[in-house]
Amino acid sequence: MKEIDTLKKENKKLKKINQNNSNLISTVVHEVRTSLSALKWSFESLQDEKENTPEQNKILFKKAQKKTGELISLINDLLAINHTEEATSQYNFKKISIIDLIEETIIEFKEEAKGKKINLVLNKERKLFSLVKADSCMLHIAFQNLIENSIKYSSKGEKVFINITQNKNFILISITDWGIGINKEDKNKIFKKFFRAENAKIKEMNGSGLGLFTVKQIILKHKGQIGFEENKPTGTKFFIKLPIC
Repeated sequence: MKEIDTLKKENKKLKKINQNNSNLISTVVHEVRTSLSALKWSFESLQDEKENTPEQNKILFKKAQKKTGELISLINDLLAINHTEEATSQYNFKKISIIDLIEETIIEFKEEAKGKKINLVLNKERKLFSLVKADSCMLHIAFQNLIENSIKYSSKGEKVFINITQNKNFILISITDWGIGINKEDKNKIFKKFFRAENAKIKEMNGSGLGLFTVKQIILKHKGQIGFEENKPTGTKFFIKLPIC
């Protein structure tokens, strides 16, 4: 009987995995098809040089550039999920500086933030921070997702604050924006795989619903904690706690 019960549990587990994989494939195919269709249309329109003004070509080029970025983000999410759902032993844990990692990540988004006239502000305590034991590549993906979302869902001219502090046992990181915020009915779903809030879909049509799910899995693998709170009157503050070495 025990063997039969075990087989039933394994069968149920495999069915769930297959369903998740099926959902993932469907989501990815839809997102890739949508982005590639938009890219194809933009490139075909750019070929009509005689029909377009320089300003129209500039707009088309920006659209193509935006869709290319979305595809890259989707691929990054998929690669991250592949890693996060593997065993913890696959992570390459080393002692690293969180300050250096976050500063490097902020630099990557300078041009994107500048294009939206959003100011990325880093605040850190004036003292030597302890190191954390982490996989720098995976944590980099987590910070990329959070900072990119803050830029994506904020309005032009806003600021995004990245604060880093430390107490006895943890390094504390918060990323605060004045964007669309998280609706009350979505608060329990925000870290679920494939979930996208309605206000996020309105602001940004394309999205896989994998970003915040991936971030949470990465932070948990580092024995850390992640949460969020309202940044009244509008916006969101995400916070992360990572144990120091």
